[in-house]
Amino acid sequence: MANVNLASVVLRTALRAKIGTRQSHDMIAQKIGKREVVGHGWNGLPVYADRVDYPMPAIRFKENTRDVLALREKEKGDWKKMSVQEKKALYRASFCQTFAEMKHPTGEWKACLGAALIAASMSLIGMMLLKAFVYEPIPETFDEEHQKAQLKRMLDLNINPIHGVSSKWDYDNNKWK
Repeated sequence: MANVNLASVVLRTALRAKIGTRQSHDMIAQKIGKREVVGHGWNGLPVYADRVDYPMPAIRFKENTRDVLALREKEKGDWKKMSVQEKKALYRASFCQTFAEMKHPTGEWKACLGAALIAASMSLIGMMLLKAFVYEPIPETFDEEHQKAQLKRMLDLNINPIHGVSSKWDYDNNKWK
């Protein structure tokens, strides 16, 4: 958050130094249109963003129309005299989303899961293609018959008799200990 604030201060300073304060205000006013600036905002610039951590944006969501201006005059009076629809219209003129809408799950996890599954399937397909077209077949010494022969030869030569395979073979009874 501090980096964002620092970046916005540097940007504003650079804009003011390069084009002047008045022109930078004109550029900002041109971007926001006729929307009312109502506060400082989360980064000090008059931008609109629906954020749960900073619920008050610097500018209103919509530009003022005749209907909204009439409701703003009416809101200065007693709120009990306003209908629910008028209150909602006032809210929607200032904000795009309610807190419930902001916190509602977006379904972004589906895209992330889909991307992960696509990446996993692509790597699996790549591995299968490499195995089929690049790697040589497994040597015949990997089959069970050759492995048994290799084990018998290791036992006959008494290889590693202290801690190895030969230490677990009973030479008197010709079976495993």
